Amino acid sequence: MDAGNADFDPKAILAVMSQGPGVYRMLDKDGEVLYVGKARNLRKRVSNYFRASGLDTKTMALVSHITNIDVTITNSETEALLLEQNLIKKFRPPYNIQLRDDKTYPYIMLTHKDVFPRMAFYRGGRRRDAKLFGPYPSASAVRESLALLQKVFRVRQCEDSYFRNRTRPCLQHQIGRCTAPCVGYISPSDYADDVRDASRFLQGQSNDLIRDMGERMERKSQALEFEQAARLRDRISDLRKIQSQQVVSGDGEDADVLAAVAEGSYHCVHVMIVRGGRVIGSRNHFPKDKLAENAEALLAAFIAQYYLRDETTSSQLIPKEVIISPSLPAKKTLAEALGAACGRKVRLTGNVRGHRAKWRDLAAANAVQALSSHINNRQTLYQRFERLQSDLDLEALPKRIECFDISHTMGESTVGACVVFGHEGAMKTDYRRYNIKDIQGGDDYAAMEQSLKRRYRFLADKAADSGSPAVMPDILLIDGGKGQLSQAVDVLTALRAEADAESERQNTELPILIGIAKGISRRAGQETLFLATEQGFEEIVIPVHSPGLHLLQQVRDEAHRFAITGHRQQRAKTRKKSALEEIPGLGPVRRRELLRYFGGQQEIQRASESDLSRAPGISKKLAAVIYDALHNE
Repeated sequence: MDAGNADFDPKAILAVMSQGPGVYRMLDKDGEVLYVGKARNLRKRVSNYFRASGLDTKTMALVSHITNIDVTITNSETEALLLEQNLIKKFRPPYNIQLRDDKTYPYIMLTHKDVFPRMAFYRGGRRRDAKLFGPYPSASAVRESLALLQKVFRVRQCEDSYFRNRTRPCLQHQIGRCTAPCVGYISPSDYADDVRDASRFLQGQSNDLIRDMGERMERKSQALEFEQAARLRDRISDLRKIQSQQVVSGDGEDADVLAAVAEGSYHCVHVMIVRGGRVIGSRNHFPKDKLAENAEALLAAFIAQYYLRDETTSSQLIPKEVIISPSLPAKKTLAEALGAACGRKVRLTGNVRGHRAKWRDLAAANAVQALSSHINNRQTLYQRFERLQSDLDLEALPKRIECFDISHTMGESTVGACVVFGHEGAMKTDYRRYNIKDIQGGDDYAAMEQSLKRRYRFLADKAADSGSPAVMPDILLIDGGKGQLSQAVDVLTALRAEADAESERQNTELPILIGIAKGISRRAGQETLFLATEQGFEEIVIPVHSPGLHLLQQVRDEAHRFAITGHRQQRAKTRKKSALEEIPGLGPVRRRELLRYFGGQQEIQRASESDLSRAPGISKKLAAVIYDALHNE
């Protein structure tokens, strides 16, 4: 077997490599980190990459690029694991597992320095002036819980500035969602009872809470405070309904339940979050891991990257127990690393019984279902590409489709957009928007020409600098008819001529150019397709129910969405900006004085040059500049 780069001899490095724990880094010919790994025995682990047989194709691909190996020795395997995650975050090696969700998790925040504390949505680091409940798997889960708390416990959720300035109850009080502490409708002690009950509920003490509330209801009834007793009765009823709706509940534990499945090159990890014995939500992750051989390897790598992000995130995110499926041979080391990260003991186990086994099995079933849907979606997309190849009678299967669209309102804030699709779906990192300038408003042809030139001239220049061929689409889709399509033909033909003149290659191949024009009714399926040929434009017909046509429609619709979103953002930015802000020499102070002197921008627009010069701080020369700018002279 070829052990890798011909100039690289691993034997010399392995001969002096430590047999203790540590971290190794595989480097390529440019010194870039390919892979970071940890080991209990460095020499034994690294030697496995260079054995004569038994390596899978993914590992062989890694080994073929290795030209050097760096090693860092640590005191223990736990230290090695923590260092490994720091290095992965620093270098982002291509052969390590890749998680794309770096967003912090949302929490429910309860302030505790206010006389009347507030509950609210919160995302960020720890706060000393508030207590955080969570984390929750998504923002929608937090908002659902807040709506429930508002209905049952009626604790305020309004901003402090709004709360301080109320003189009468708001709508939330009128619909029974708030006790109106802002106007003194509830005493601080009674409000504190509501806050304490809500807090206990979030901590998973529902059973104890219901029992205490029942005793308070009895006392209120005996004291003839029937209105308060009735309110407690209704609250108990609501809490019991919530308990009955909870599918799986325990005895107040906090746990994360992780289940991993792998099928071929596709992977899924389902994370189910349990707080206070209640399943509060879940999330599917589809990490990319070029070296994961099975679900166990995938899960071990995922746990390390998911929890060991940074000190703040780890302390918030790691619960007392992590239940896993399948079980891992190195779970003891992982548990020690998690405990070191959050500063307390963490249980990591897969051998559980009772309701915890139900959680584990539920997470495993969800992971299988999610991965199945994920694979089917990708297979469906690939089949659409295959059908498009057949519909267009292409020799090769297209791998990349780019689509351009133009969006504006009566010529205002014109934006060109380019979206890119591959076999894996939308390639959003390759999307581009172009703010169109120096054309007559509403000229779609000129806008299309400018967008195409900026896109493909940039790609050509980038390719020339790197010495590699430009990344061009197999199919270039234009949202429009023959006019827009002719712009694409002219631009790409001109760029091809420039490229041929600068290189030895001649007749650089153009992508397949297709225009997709909406029909009279502008309904999906009634589009007219034009194919650019050497003889001109040929109208092509694809069956309405063809998956190939559906793919073109999907790409066109995404381009339209992306373009119109960019246009609206640009238009809103333009309309918020005053024409005065673009006048040279007219700073904030002078603008403010002008507005005060004339009473508004409309009066400034009507003012003559001499009128402007009489305003404080405005010279005759500046008045002329302002007048000319406002009247486009």
